Amino acid sequence: MPARSKAPKKVSKKASKRTRADDVASRNKKLDGVTVDLICDVAQSVHGEINKKRKPDLSFPIRSLGNVSYSQKRGYFEIGKQKKVRTLTVNTVKSFAQTLRMMGLSKDLVETNDFATKRDAYYQSKNWEEARFDEQSESDTVMDDIEALFSLRGVSREQLRFVPDEHGGAVAGQLIVLDPDRDTGEVERIDCTRFGSGAYSIPSTVEHLSFQTDAKFILAIETGGIFQRLQSHKFWQTNNCILVSMAGVPTRATRRFIRKLSDECKIPVYAFVDCDPYGISNIYRTLKVGSGNAAHLSQFFCVPQASFLGVTPQDIREYDLPTHPLHDVDIKRAKDALKNDPFFKAHKPWQKAIEQLLKMGVRAEQQSLAKWGLNYVIDEYLPRKLAHTDRFLP
Repeated sequence: MPARSKAPKKVSKKASKRTRADDVASRNKKLDGVTVDLICDVAQSVHGEINKKRKPDLSFPIRSLGNVSYSQKRGYFEIGKQKKVRTLTVNTVKSFAQTLRMMGLSKDLVETNDFATKRDAYYQSKNWEEARFDEQSESDTVMDDIEALFSLRGVSREQLRFVPDEHGGAVAGQLIVLDPDRDTGEVERIDCTRFGSGAYSIPSTVEHLSFQTDAKFILAIETGGIFQRLQSHKFWQTNNCILVSMAGVPTRATRRFIRKLSDECKIPVYAFVDCDPYGISNIYRTLKVGSGNAAHLSQFFCVPQASFLGVTPQDIREYDLPTHPLHDVDIKRAKDALKNDPFFKAHKPWQKAIEQLLKMGVRAEQQSLAKWGLNYVIDEYLPRKLAHTDRFLP
């Protein structure tokens, strides 16, 4: 008789959870090694130039919309080749020393598995004697320069262990977040359906997190009011989705969380924001492709797979929504987007939509759907929109 083949061993949920978290930990450990090596490479290069009796310099990419291109293939803004050079001279010795000390602080943070906010880094410098910062604006600028420098080598600020002071967004729905304890490695299993009328708060850094979900999509929402309504009525349950509150322009942590979740779990992202030039060209554009003065971050934080559910200019007409007139600042922002923004210039559907909004001369908020009933957004608007995701703006 032929030998029986052994049945495959079942992997317990606990073991699967541990494996996924271990994979993330292993990947982050490798990134830590890369980060330290890159910092040391820069420092050794400076040291080598000094030993050769030459003036060392550091080269940083220029962070502005003029040094940005939009890659349709990659789906986000990319920093250009224009750079500013900081050479060690009598006049620059302090800023040069501050830059190197900030890199040294980063190396220490990585090696001790710690972190610092911008404010922490500013106060740390008070021990740097002549290299200390007088104002936090100075230390912020140096940190931003270092972030831009290392982003060209595939390293983000969070990998440098500088974390934002800003609070992340909120999450509710069909998602398990696996969060390993920093000291013990024990994995905390956070069920985002079990927060009652509240929600899971995204931490300031999310690289250590991993996920379990069967959700069909992520709905990124501009306003806290709409998020709270969808959460309290368990929209995520009836539509098998994950709700994320962006609370205006999404923070770095919120964008990174959405990007990481979408990439790892292979689920689409739909943005639901106000129909006005700010919601379109600031909130949505920042989520999807990044911004001009932070294009060096796009590879880490933007969500190129996102698409625009609404509210659209066409929705204003189809749903006969209450509106407000466009202000001068709205008109300027919309015209600037059409004329100067590489993302909108690359997508004719967006050009048509913004031109339509300008012609109408009005804007509409998400909450304007309440004209037809407080839960109209749940019962009618979103189901109709989600039935035709192929019609979403890019």
